[in-house]
Amino acid sequence: MSEEHTTTDLVALVRRRSEASTRRDMDALMSLFARDGVYDTSPSGLGVYEGQAAIRAFIGEWWDAFDELHFEPEEVLDLGGGVTFSVIRQDARPAGSASHVRTHEAHVIEWRGAVAARVTVYQDIDEARAAAIRLAGERG
Repeated sequence: MSEEHTTTDLVALVRRRSEASTRRDMDALMSLFARDGVYDTSPSGLGVYEGQAAIRAFIGEWWDAFDELHFEPEEVLDLGGGVTFSVIRQDARPAGSASHVRTHEAHVIEWRGAVAARVTVYQDIDEARAAAIRLAGERG
């Protein structure tokens, strides 16, 4: 498989994750996680979730906190070594509220083939970018 084809595949997988999240399609989203996957939101102060059951529960609770929730990847990069970096915009309306909120976060994903072995979520985009570049260098 050429490097270009691998890049296209991982970028497409990141976009599929966002699409599944916007649809609130938990089964489609979880199909992109390794069984022993890790969802690390500790840089954002929300903890680390290990294994599909824990990840499913955390994401389900997050989705339930919003009546409307849309995920839009604004930047997606395959950095090599099975590492992607993406900036995701979330547009949301909290449950029971008329107000809308918009946030940006970065996801650093360590891929094992076509499944995410570890997703680390950052609020600080620059910190995430530096971590992703460092990780890709270590894995590449």
